Amino acid sequence: MSADRLKIGFIPLVDAAAPIIAATCGFAAHEGLEIELIREVSWANIRDRLTFGHFDAAHLLAPLAISTSLGLGGIRAALAAPVALGLNGNAITLTPHLHEELLANLAPGADPNDPAATGAAFAQAVRGRRRRGDERPTLGMTFPFSTHNYQLRLWLAAAGLDPDDDVRLAVVPPPYMVDALRSGHVEGFCVGAPWNSVAVELGIGRILHLGVDLVRRCPEKVLATRAAWLDEDIGRTERLVRAMVRAGEWLDAPDNHAEAARLLGAPGMLDVPEPLTRRALDGRIPTGPNGPVREAADYLVFARDGAMRPDPRHARWLYGEMARWGQATGAEAAEAEAVYRPDIFDAAVGAPAAPQPADPLGLFTD
Repeated sequence: MSADRLKIGFIPLVDAAAPIIAATCGFAAHEGLEIELIREVSWANIRDRLTFGHFDAAHLLAPLAISTSLGLGGIRAALAAPVALGLNGNAITLTPHLHEELLANLAPGADPNDPAATGAAFAQAVRGRRRRGDERPTLGMTFPFSTHNYQLRLWLAAAGLDPDDDVRLAVVPPPYMVDALRSGHVEGFCVGAPWNSVAVELGIGRILHLGVDLVRRCPEKVLATRAAWLDEDIGRTERLVRAMVRAGEWLDAPDNHAEAARLLGAPGMLDVPEPLTRRALDGRIPTGPNGPVREAADYLVFARDGAMRPDPRHARWLYGEMARWGQATGAEAAEAEAVYRPDIFDAAVGAPAAPQPADPLGLFTD
């Protein structure tokens, strides 16, 4: 019997690891699937190629799967998320100059890893610019419907800043973030691994916060399909889910990190030096040339603690952020939750034996 051939699109990010590993390490083949991986540059391209049928499935921003299904911001197409691709993986990186200014503004004794403390210091810098008549800071994020946008807004709003007035939030595709920082088009950004570490390695960026400082269990990417594609062969979708979960479990094992870094960093995949990918997998992140190394076991989580089961509470929170920032009316929460398909996940791998976390997010402002 021939394998089902699937085309899966991805952006070069470490959290695309599950489909990459499933395709290259035999997890997909074990389920009777042959995966062709297709690297893309921007989230708009990924969304469009998925909705137009160029891809069978795609590594996709979780809020973009929801917004596309609801027709927010353009194309409307019913998408489904039968499996999440893990949690976390983002960081906020600033230029060395802005990072030094922010640290100089910290209150005496303040913890530089505390988002409330750094937010207050950043607000002081922003208001100083306004008084002097200087340009407001420009910060990069990967897409309007992205956790990168919402994490930046969470941090800024908690500091009393208006993200739509006090700063400029600019959309930059993940692979171009470092170029945008180097060229001076942005003074900082929020993006997923490995691009924060690339900026640090080049000496042009300093990591201010890991994403887990802001949201302990942040929903990031999902493996999205068109809803009609999912429904036409549920068994095929369940096999795809199992392949992703097995790959995620393999990725969570520290003994596999060296091999994973080699496979992910290869040309045609992330195409970055292995050590930069390894940092994210190990949760040991150098923040600057002479800065501390941040150690966070949950910096990037694949399958541990139910991270790959699509949690409708995450969809509800993401939709709530859309409504908070004027991207949605707030009246479509049920439709947003329906994009997440834990029923398909549970049919594929079994319902979770342990109860889901009572707090699905862990926001720093709570």
